[in-house]
Amino acid sequence: MLYRFKSRTVADLIMLEPHARQVLDAIGKTPGPQGIITVAQLPAAIAALEAAVHEEAQALAALPPPEDELEAQQREDAVYLRQRATPFLDMLQRSLAHGHDVVWGV
Repeated sequence: MLYRFKSRTVADLIMLEPHARQVLDAIGKTPGPQGIITVAQLPAAIAALEAAVHEEAQALAALPPPEDELEAQQREDAVYLRQRATPFLDMLQRSLAHGHDVVWGV
């Protein structure tokens, strides 16, 4: 299933369900079939998502060095929250700057 995030400020953003759920959970929203992040909620959502990205980065930095080349390659190839959240954070920040809500639907 796909989640489509919309704002009058930027182009639509489409995410696969597991990734959308991860982002919505990080900002404290229930990942239902439809929802809204109001302009008033945007600053808290941005702060929460940035904090989640920071926490993940700290956890990754605390990992012991990879035991072999395969593990090193897997870590390098993995897509982390930072990569998934960047376009969403951009949408949230631009929407806040222009005073528009962000909505989603499946």
